[in-house]
Amino acid sequence: MKKRTILAFFCILTLALGACGASRVSSQESMAPVADFGGMAESAPMAPDMERAAFEESGLMNDSSAVEERLVIRNASLSLVVTDPAVSLDAIADLAERLGGYVVSSNVYQQTFAEGIVADSGYITIRIPSEQLDDALEEIKSNATEVRSQSVSGEDVTDEYTDLNSRLRNLEAAEAELLEIMETAQDADDVLAIFEHLRQIRQEIEVTRGRIQYYEQSARLSSISVDLIPDVAAQPLTIGRWQPEGTAKAAIQALIGALKFLGNATIWMIIFIAPILLLLALPIVLIVRGIRKRRAKRKSGPQEEA
Repeated sequence: MKKRTILAFFCILTLALGACGASRVSSQESMAPVADFGGMAESAPMAPDMERAAFEESGLMNDSSAVEERLVIRNASLSLVVTDPAVSLDAIADLAERLGGYVVSSNVYQQTFAEGIVADSGYITIRIPSEQLDDALEEIKSNATEVRSQSVSGEDVTDEYTDLNSRLRNLEAAEAELLEIMETAQDADDVLAIFEHLRQIRQEIEVTRGRIQYYEQSARLSSISVDLIPDVAAQPLTIGRWQPEGTAKAAIQALIGALKFLGNATIWMIIFIAPILLLLALPIVLIVRGIRKRRAKRKSGPQEEA
């Protein structure tokens, strides 16, 4: 094959690849079949039914994400007041597993609230089948003392998903054509040039497939993020701005802190300070006794002489 022919083909191929990312292939457009080289290239679709069948065979589309259906990514976030964040976190994790999902991340941490109250808080993110999102939200909220906030978002990615599928088909067709040209190429430079273009196209194919799979998985599994706040002062009795229940809790905590300090001080006195004081006092006691004995001898001496 002549170099001019190959270079001309590369120019046409480059222009075609540049345009395929911005345009969408019509479902009525027929394409010539391409060669199957080692199972890496597939026949291009010639009719809508054949196009759909070939696309499903490639494993890039399932019944729930068909091109003619809308592909919507739905996610939700909640902020809940619960009695025990750790228990609620475990319950949400069990819910995700029961619905066929999984836990993305979870965390339990201590947080200081008003009046110096320290309690556990929690945060968890799960993924569940999108068709179970509404039921899962209702079940999660049913175990909460209060729902502080709720947000459900949806993103329609049908157009992007369809464009990616069109781009993938064009890239696979270009890959097949390059493989055919490589089979007939005889010049070493031509083979190297074709191989470099083939490597770039295969890299774009992998990136496009990864993006398609990301959209499919995101649409199939919805994300729920839950912020768990402890119910440290559930329904406090409020008189004006005064909250006696909160004050009573603070007073009890202060009393517990004071008793804890006294207990620790007593332990330090018995174990650490008392032995040291005993060691320091023993020589002083002996010295005082010696001085008293000397004074007693001095007083008893003159009385005996008299």
